[in-house]
Amino acid sequence: MAKVLPFNGLLPKPEKVSKVASVPYDVVNSEEAAKLAEGNVLSFLRVSRPEIEMDPGIDIHDDKVYEKALENFKRLCKEAPLSLDKDKHLYVYSLKMGTHVQTGIIAAVSVEDYDRNIIKKHEKTRKDKEDDRTRHIYMTRSHSGPVFLTYKDVTDIDEIVTNAMTANSLFDFTAVDGISHKVWRLSVEQSKKISELFDKVSYLYIADGHHRAASASRVGAKCKADNPKHTGKEDYNYFLAVVFPSSQLRILPYNRVVRDLNGLSVDEFMKAVSAKFAVSPSKSPSPAKQGEFCMLIEGKWFSLKPQFDTKNLNVIDCLDVSVLQNFILNPILGIDDPRTSKRIDFVGGIRGTGELDKLLKEGKAKVAFSMYPTTVKQMMDIADAGEIMPPKSTWFEPKLRDGIVSHNF
Repeated sequence: MAKVLPFNGLLPKPEKVSKVASVPYDVVNSEEAAKLAEGNVLSFLRVSRPEIEMDPGIDIHDDKVYEKALENFKRLCKEAPLSLDKDKHLYVYSLKMGTHVQTGIIAAVSVEDYDRNIIKKHEKTRKDKEDDRTRHIYMTRSHSGPVFLTYKDVTDIDEIVTNAMTANSLFDFTAVDGISHKVWRLSVEQSKKISELFDKVSYLYIADGHHRAASASRVGAKCKADNPKHTGKEDYNYFLAVVFPSSQLRILPYNRVVRDLNGLSVDEFMKAVSAKFAVSPSKSPSPAKQGEFCMLIEGKWFSLKPQFDTKNLNVIDCLDVSVLQNFILNPILGIDDPRTSKRIDFVGGIRGTGELDKLLKEGKAKVAFSMYPTTVKQMMDIADAGEIMPPKSTWFEPKLRDGIVSHNF
């Protein structure tokens, strides 16, 4: 059963939290991070992306970068300041993006649960990205970027969370991107009760943050090896997460753009696509339902509907991203591995289909595909089956913020 535990949260002062909180390290590059942190000495990006304060062109894996992360973290602890709660708590975290609201629980979750697959995965990780976060977490001795987890809804947990939100919030701010963030500190008694209820939850699922979770596991193993008096109760045996009921999550589409037509003329390409799909002009740039696609080529949108039965395909092959890969991207456009191909790019749904049109008009791509989003159920089914989703299958919004509540060890 899943361990979802209270911990001594490291928090900024309420009047400074909007300055401290930052987007996750991996949704921005160095240039974008520098722009977001410009003029804000308290931005947590100065900890998660410390190269923004260093010489341009520095290798982001240089030892000095991780040393700078620790230096900036210590400075932030003094200047924000960041302070530890004296008691162990869970925290309620609610995000609002437009009309969409999702509310989860900030908690410490178990490295052992991750290693034993009680915390289930659906993505592969890259060693270089694991190495980076492992070094960062170990250097700062803190989990500041929460892993985004989900679970199958539990009514009794929902009731406690709803009641807790009637009290005054600990934090309440709206970020520059218009997303509002609220945090409540649960009482010791409420925290204990929710932990007990999670004892009956069989599995947690990683929605976003596979590299952070894998890195936390590696840090835990390293700390264990370094500690001859290891008991299993040390804080390094746990990592920071926000755990959301699955019914509240929203997945946006992850669209595709391809730079060329693999040597085909437009007519040859359209003929090849029409051999497997019913192709017709579309008034909408977005598919109406699962199993359908929209395609943009030469400034015109088309609807694509498979002319073959996808119901008998396995749990991976029936995904829309797999159908597109297996019947168009690979056999027609010659993209055999979308993880490594330089001819394909992926556009997160938050940028909308307008971004696809823009890329084609700028000559950066020849064809674009608008996808229907993968569902949370599909993601869970794949994780339950022990399978791995194709790359760039899910785009979760809104994004959690770093630095609001951190977990030290």
